[in-house]
Amino acid sequence: MTIDAKALDQIFLKARTANGFIDKPVPDELLRQVYDIARMGPTSMNTQPTRYVFLKTAGSRARLLPALTPGNLDKTRAAPVTVIVATDTRFYEFMPKVWHREGAKENFEGNPALAEATATRNGTLGGAYFIIAARALGLDCGPMSGVDLAKVNAEFFPDGRWRANFLINLGYGDDAKLFDRNARLGFDEACQVL
Repeated sequence: MTIDAKALDQIFLKARTANGFIDKPVPDELLRQVYDIARMGPTSMNTQPTRYVFLKTAGSRARLLPALTPGNLDKTRAAPVTVIVATDTRFYEFMPKVWHREGAKENFEGNPALAEATATRNGTLGGAYFIIAARALGLDCGPMSGVDLAKVNAEFFPDGRWRANFLINLGYGDDAKLFDRNARLGFDEACQVL
């Protein structure tokens, strides 16, 4: 079964990266709904290493601003929510709860390189699932990597367990601030069938 064209448009084909937002709050319950959908996206061994920190207040946002590049300041100030998409470096502590076989926790715990690679890869997937879920529920997203992640980590995650991956401004987009759509690579430029 496939989803209808309207859903594909909303999630991908007509969806745009928000560069500005209208003044309309995002309720906490909607953030919960987005998370509850996004958490169902597949990760290897159901590791679920993605963590989300929702910055909604002026005070929490002020803590983030020194880490942003100048081009991201105004849109972050205007966004109803900025999400720090992070990874839990000790995600494996939850493996007995989320994985059906014994030994997974110990496998990651005893192999730091495997744990780090798994957290990074699957944590990024979780952030992508979050964007898709948010769009499906009518929100607009502005993912950003123009940020000093070391500053974000020092400010929000000083114990080092969680590490920032990227940011998402979230809310209801201001269409007047959209950039023209940039080109996408064609199938023959980006794909091989072997």
